[in-house]
Amino acid sequence: MAIREQLLEYREGQTLLEGFFCHDDSRPGPQPAVLISHAWGGRDQFVERKARRLAWHGYAAFALDMFGKGKRGTTNEECAALITPFMQDRALLARRIGAALQTLKGLPQIDSRRIAAMGFCFGGLCVLDLARGGADVRGVAAFHGLLKPSGLPARKIGAKVLIMHGYDDPMAPPEDVLAIAKELTAAGADWQLHAYGNTLHAFTHPQANAPADGMQYNEAADRRSWHSLMQFLEEVLR
Repeated sequence: MAIREQLLEYREGQTLLEGFFCHDDSRPGPQPAVLISHAWGGRDQFVERKARRLAWHGYAAFALDMFGKGKRGTTNEECAALITPFMQDRALLARRIGAALQTLKGLPQIDSRRIAAMGFCFGGLCVLDLARGGADVRGVAAFHGLLKPSGLPARKIGAKVLIMHGYDDPMAPPEDVLAIAKELTAAGADWQLHAYGNTLHAFTHPQANAPADGMQYNEAADRRSWHSLMQFLEEVLR
């Protein structure tokens, strides 16, 4: 095994972006790939660790950048300011994540016919919007993602969809869960939703420890959701 890592610059319009690409260079032939969308703080070590873990399993992984090279949030206020333009303009969100997908598809190490996407929190919303927009990906997986509809014209969803959700997540209350179930069914999607009881937002992030704000790491839900992801990727990419 020879895991290779590199930072890749790319653009969406005039915005310079920088993603993290990771793959096993010892594997022959183009590899199936996973696009990873970060939470509201920007591309960080958390998603880079996920990319390395996926590379170990034989998937090329690209941790994208939604905000711009070097742009990160460290406080709730800074993070909220970073995602607000995208929450207010979901067409901008679609263009930005679409640029990352096209960058990944253009890499010689990957099989452009076998791509999935996954995301955390705000990144979960991003990959759900990728599916909503009819992107050419095999599947999308959202971990404690925001579930609000895009407001853009509805399209048939061809990608398979996996949503992993903390049932007590205040950022995606039960009415949002019911609404996205109806939305995905109406769009003809092959979808599944795993809800973890007694589980809050950000359940995959070991540093999440703010239960009063609805955010708390949950080891069991983290482990179970990763296992579900591995099964899902095996189904859609192998």
